[in-house]
Amino acid sequence: MVFKKRPRGKKKEWQVDIANERMYILFEQADRRFKTYPNLSDRYVEISRNISTKLNVPIPRELKRRFCKNCGAYLVYGANARQRVNSEKQYVIMTCLKCNQKKRIPYTDEKKKEDRKEKEN
Repeated sequence: MVFKKRPRGKKKEWQVDIANERMYILFEQADRRFKTYPNLSDRYVEISRNISTKLNVPIPRELKRRFCKNCGAYLVYGANARQRVNSEKQYVIMTCLKCNQKKRIPYTDEKKKEDRKEKEN
């Protein structure tokens, strides 16, 4: 009798697609509801993080930058977040005004990619 091993760790493609789609929908709803119900938008972020951890699917990069890892708040610049550019060290500093957590995002890679595209054309 031969036992067939079950694949571990790797999710099926349709599961990953559904998880990503739901995360995008939740962040879109969080964006719409932020002015009237900021606590509800924080809850949407929490739900999308739960989806991510439960299915072991990473949150897409553009969505990951829109919430605070420390307190889980949905970040809107000017309302509950501050964004500063440090041109010497080539990164953007994002500060959550709820918990004062700082996030540094380098932007040299993005600049280099744009320069390469321009040289190719």
